[in-house]
Amino acid sequence: MKIPTLLPKMTRRTWLSRMQRLGVFTLGACLSPAIIFAKKEDAAAAIQKITGGAKVENQRVTLVIPPLVENGNLVVLKVSVESPMTANDYVKAIHVIAEGNPLPNIFTAYLTPRSGTATITTRVRLADSQRVWAIAQMSNGSFYQGYAETLVTLSACTELV
Repeated sequence: MKIPTLLPKMTRRTWLSRMQRLGVFTLGACLSPAIIFAKKEDAAAAIQKITGGAKVENQRVTLVIPPLVENGNLVVLKVSVESPMTANDYVKAIHVIAEGNPLPNIFTAYLTPRSGTATITTRVRLADSQRVWAIAQMSNGSFYQGYAETLVTLSACTELV
């Protein structure tokens, strides 16, 4: 006796193809940009972790980023900190935080008095239009910050992390 089936006959290849499409659709729904990108609270938490709750002054740090960026894959960033860079008074580290990237802490550069100047120029990836922070950690344990805002027209950092 043959049992009638309501489902049409499907090959293994067709079934795998449908499951693949379903998986991609589900993954896309789960990983929307609102979930992937960091939020201001994540950037604030990263700054809090770096400073350990110490007071951060809004001076001595200059962060330069172009106000309008066509492609977020290569954004020129320049950070400079006013410091004599002597053995007793120097910039120990510069931390760069982006509030809209999947991982807010972009990089940390460690300096010594032998660095000469506390100036860093590099290229970074930015996921979206956002505010970027530079936190300077001084040799005496104090912290200074500066920020810049940029508008990114073609986002980067959108692949899975």
